[in-house]
Amino acid sequence: MGVNFGTKKFGFGCMRLPMTTGTVGMDGTVDIEQVKKMVDLFLDRGFTYFDTAHGYINGKSETALKAALTSRYPRDKFILTDKLSGYLFKDEAEMRKIFQDQLTAAGVTYFDNGFAHAVTSDSYAHYKKCHTFEFLQELKEKGQIKHIGMSFHDKPAVLEQVLTEHPEVEMVQIQFNYNDYEDGGVQSRAVYEMCRKFKKPVLVMEPVKGGALVNLPPAAARILQDLHGSSNASYAIRFAASFEGIAMVLSGMSSLAQMEDNLSYMENFQPLSPQERVAVFEVADLLKKENSIGCTACHYCAAGCPKKIMIPELFADLNAKRRYASDFNSDFYFDVHTTDGHSKPSACIKCRQCERVCPQHLPITDLLQEVAKVFEKPQA
Repeated sequence: MGVNFGTKKFGFGCMRLPMTTGTVGMDGTVDIEQVKKMVDLFLDRGFTYFDTAHGYINGKSETALKAALTSRYPRDKFILTDKLSGYLFKDEAEMRKIFQDQLTAAGVTYFDNGFAHAVTSDSYAHYKKCHTFEFLQELKEKGQIKHIGMSFHDKPAVLEQVLTEHPEVEMVQIQFNYNDYEDGGVQSRAVYEMCRKFKKPVLVMEPVKGGALVNLPPAAARILQDLHGSSNASYAIRFAASFEGIAMVLSGMSSLAQMEDNLSYMENFQPLSPQERVAVFEVADLLKKENSIGCTACHYCAAGCPKKIMIPELFADLNAKRRYASDFNSDFYFDVHTTDGHSKPSACIKCRQCERVCPQHLPITDLLQEVAKVFEKPQA
């Protein structure tokens, strides 16, 4: 039986749910009432695909879905993907326990799709040691997942190795957007083409690059405004959905307004026109000329930081400072992001655990030194 993605190729990514307190995607309290409204609207418009992981929002994503989705709708009305995250377990025994915890947290007896999460050359070695792919096959045979997949963050050659060694993988989730399409680090195009070579359905994450393709600098925003069409997000999401073999595009929506915008152009999806395609690549060219950090605020780095440094937020502060040289808000927010138990960037001990889990392969420890130079005042 083939993989069921539903009738529409747009999914609700649940890593950046709305919060009543704390930081989107990181900690605090999820705004369950708003999530309920988002879930209701999503399903009412004919969309069915939800994506989560045990580590999202420090474990609160799954429980939020239980409160807003799985306890309120029949199981056959939605498609739910969950992931085994290697950084959360050290051995096979812990992995098996975490999966049972995931079922309980999400309030279901099975997941439609079970993924190995954030596969890289390093994490793949860990997954092999823990027999993760064999475990996923076992879960499929037991009916606790229906299909096997993985999310992937590395070079095409690594993907080729994994798919060759594990033909049981039925789908691959990749980072894919117009800014990373020809990027030498992410290599979205080459990774996508490797998926196509193996005839695997492709699921897209980070179509708006953690919001970077929504909150564009003025010159880039004007290029899209001149199209007299829709929102900045619409061009990014429709770009990703326009490619052959793309089965699903996920958006990490953190407000009802964002969902309403996304659904407005994905309910009756139309691929990018040639004019729109030219425009988004012009935007990509402009962004590449900017001196900014390509962080998508996934927070994998911050989750394990021994000094509790708010790494994505500090990178956003530095990007804002560089983009708007006189911007006093970035100084204000730097102070906000280095209080309440969160260390300043100079406190980094260079353990580099953050770099091992970064999907963008950023030199985080070096970049934190840059943040420190810009924002931390010398002691008198």
